[in-house]
Amino acid sequence: MSEASARGTYLIIADTLRKEISAGQIQDGALPSEADLMTRHGVARNTVRRALKVLAAESLIVSVPGAGWRVASAAPRPLIDRLREVIVEDGLAVGDPYPSEQKLCVRFGASRTAVRSALAQMEGLGLLATVHGKGRTVRALTTT
Repeated sequence: MSEASARGTYLIIADTLRKEISAGQIQDGALPSEADLMTRHGVARNTVRRALKVLAAESLIVSVPGAGWRVASAAPRPLIDRLREVIVEDGLAVGDPYPSEQKLCVRFGASRTAVRSALAQMEGLGLLATVHGKGRTVRALTTT
């Protein structure tokens, strides 16, 4: 990015992303990764992060743990809410096995860390129980 000074480069990147968002050029609401933005603009990660923080402060984008940055209007609901709905969507009853972490990662496009965190919250709420060597089972039905 040779046309701008280092101090204003992040603002130019933020403006470019802002224009892409308003023109609908961001596919599926997911922004390019930080690494992609670094390569595209020829800047350091800190510069990209400053640009993303500008857009987040404007409420145009949100950070979704395990999924990256998303356009605010396209941001998925919290993962725990979507995992709670699995019980109803899959017609699970108390005592039924709950889908594995791997299947949930694929189903929701989330990282294993994000899925584990949401599952731990569900266990804390008493919705799931973990049986060593057997996986998780439904302990209570949700009221969403």
